[in-house]
Amino acid sequence: MIPSIMPTYGRAKMTFEKGEGSWLIERDGTRYLDFGGGIAVTGLGHAHPDLVRVVQEQAASLWHTSNLYNIPAQQELADKLVAETFADTCFFTNSGAEAMECALKTARKYWSSKGQPERVNIITFTGSFHGRTLATISAAASEKLTSGFGPLLPGIINLETGDHDALTAAMDDTIAAVVVEPVQGEGGIIPLPDACLKGLRDLCDQTGALMICDEIQCGMGRTGKLFAHEWAGVTPDIMAVAKGIGNGFPLGACLATEDAASGMTAGSHGSTYGGNPLACSVGSAVMDHIADEEFLAEVSRKAGLMRQKLEGLVASHPDIFELVRGAGLMIGLKCKVPNMDVIAAGYEQEILSIPGGDNVIRILPALNIGDDEIAEGVARLDRAATALEAAL
Repeated sequence: MIPSIMPTYGRAKMTFEKGEGSWLIERDGTRYLDFGGGIAVTGLGHAHPDLVRVVQEQAASLWHTSNLYNIPAQQELADKLVAETFADTCFFTNSGAEAMECALKTARKYWSSKGQPERVNIITFTGSFHGRTLATISAAASEKLTSGFGPLLPGIINLETGDHDALTAAMDDTIAAVVVEPVQGEGGIIPLPDACLKGLRDLCDQTGALMICDEIQCGMGRTGKLFAHEWAGVTPDIMAVAKGIGNGFPLGACLATEDAASGMTAGSHGSTYGGNPLACSVGSAVMDHIADEEFLAEVSRKAGLMRQKLEGLVASHPDIFELVRGAGLMIGLKCKVPNMDVIAAGYEQEILSIPGGDNVIRILPALNIGDDEIAEGVARLDRAATALEAAL
């Protein structure tokens, strides 16, 4: 008999009832150090007092009105995002997949409004992940994601990541946009070199194609800048944001320049819940913390400390780990044994991490994690690796 919750997840054994900063607490009081951050979501940790206060105050005032009316909290958050980014305008969603749907629709609508409705093709790259709607799994073009869900969205051209010749050859007058993750998350924490992002920006400028950055996982301070594309000194035309923007409250956003969004007029897109008072109140409070330059500098400092300790971990366990890679506090440990074995051994040491592609475990802690918690987490991974070595 099928369970009441559709069986689409392979869940771990733990049942958490409380969170405190970088810690998750089970029913029996067992405390796990959270190096996964809800998959790069809880950038300010669990139960951050400012966010708790904002939610409580807004919940006592007004939860929902729909987008039929003005929403002051939505305007406040939009103004902050526009002030801190390349964007001139925002559309709010409930999730990253919806933000990407809006980005893809915005790109196609742009060319239609310019009198070129045939310019519909979207270039994407292998190893990418953009969500689990039909459009976003079509964009990723991974058999793991798409099997059994055909027919997929037409007009997607999926190219090998790093194949510059193929990208140049594909950039004809049918291309509406190119979608890129500055750091691939699900694919295994793979940063795109700055030169590649700059080259892609130049190619889009030459051909007129729009550049869409998917910063759902690598954005919101995760790499030590508010958004990862900033390291390369380039700006996209459209960007999808989610995960860390709500710190666990469902919230996403599609950001765009005025030109890129020129086709998006009244009635062209919509959302019942997207940008509601609760979500945007939280998002605005998150922005107040994460967009602060001192906060971002601390992320970079902590990332250096984490990277140093993880490099030592790899050197101490050459039969378990192969290398460390990533950007900021978005770090991948490539394993020589199955990555799920490392994660399971971590559970025994009461530390949480996240699997990723290319046999990687993802380290995605709270951005405000303490130095002592970084040291403790790596010590627990060290004990997990030692236990795995004993079983080899």
